[in-house]
Amino acid sequence: MGVSLRGQGQTRRLVLFGTKGVVSRCRDFTEEALADWGWTPAETERDAELVEDVLLLVSEVVTNACLHAGGPTELALNHSDDRLRIEVADGSPQRPRPRPRKAVSQPGGHGLIVLERLARSWGSERRGDGKAVWFEVTPPKRA
Repeated sequence: MGVSLRGQGQTRRLVLFGTKGVVSRCRDFTEEALADWGWTPAETERDAELVEDVLLLVSEVVTNACLHAGGPTELALNHSDDRLRIEVADGSPQRPRPRPRKAVSQPGGHGLIVLERLARSWGSERRGDGKAVWFEVTPPKRA
């Protein structure tokens, strides 16, 4: 059994380039960090859902960077007792904006809706010539 680093306030960074395979690399990196921080194995069904939500959100934000900003340049995970903040940096200064609503059965254009529903909070901020899109979730409660 591994040693849980939960509660120690850690940041992990993954430098990225290009778009090929970047979504799966970011999901794998996040999944490994969550395991190290004691999120998995999940103690409850809700905790398991939270892990899946985090991985889905990473996929959405990284995919948006690939589709709209030439690909992400960095994934950063910052974990503390009261929150997990994930940031995806890219080279475009264009902030995310919702597209006009269309039928949910149509592909594309739903990433920000997913972000709004699953994240505790989210936003974007300037980083050099580009930006970072970030979101936060509340970690599972541990005894």
